[in-house]
Amino acid sequence: MHGAWADGSSWNGVTARLLAAGYDVRVPPNPLRSVQTDSETIADFLSTIPGPIILAGHSYGGAVITNAALGNPNVKALVFVDAFAPAQGETVFQLSGPDSALSGDPAVTFDAVPYPNSPPGDVDLYLKKNVFLESFANGVPAQTANILYTIQRPFAESAGAEPSGEPAWETIPSWWVLGTQDKVIPPAQQRFMADRANSKITEVRAGHLSLVSRPDVVADVILDAVRSTT
Repeated sequence: MHGAWADGSSWNGVTARLLAAGYDVRVPPNPLRSVQTDSETIADFLSTIPGPIILAGHSYGGAVITNAALGNPNVKALVFVDAFAPAQGETVFQLSGPDSALSGDPAVTFDAVPYPNSPPGDVDLYLKKNVFLESFANGVPAQTANILYTIQRPFAESAGAEPSGEPAWETIPSWWVLGTQDKVIPPAQQRFMADRANSKITEVRAGHLSLVSRPDVVADVILDAVRSTT
């Protein structure tokens, strides 16, 4: 599950490794509209998959899998990659913490764009180019980072302030890839959430897009979850 300001292609390096290892992989699009409806969308998608599921989420995708996996007995493990893993009632913006690149002046962090039929006052948020390149895609080769900037998908501002529901990580075992140079969800924030979820933590010298810059590590963690639970 991809996060905000990304799409399914952010998983390409990981997907290629998992396919080569003989596993079926699906990377459904995350609507990036609302924690509740995004999670319901993914929960409906998961309900069509027979057999055991290892569910991985990056960034905001971690909040989505936290909600979408609840009550699905086929989901055997959760893998959080530089992600949010909210408890009930917590929000993504709250969990990013004061040191996050997302916590500065919104006017210099985001480009706000209206979208049709939005709730009153809501907007789509795009990351400004300097924030994307220096904080979101730090550690990614410059040419790749510039391409990712051009194709970023927007995140509804209201979704970042929407309380999360009952967390699936309370009952489903979890693994965690923690980028030690992450500027979007700083390492201390990630470790707090990972420890709370009792996740098995793997640290990697990477920024927020460890799934892009270190897909080998991320794939190995997912495969560890597979071997440990299925």
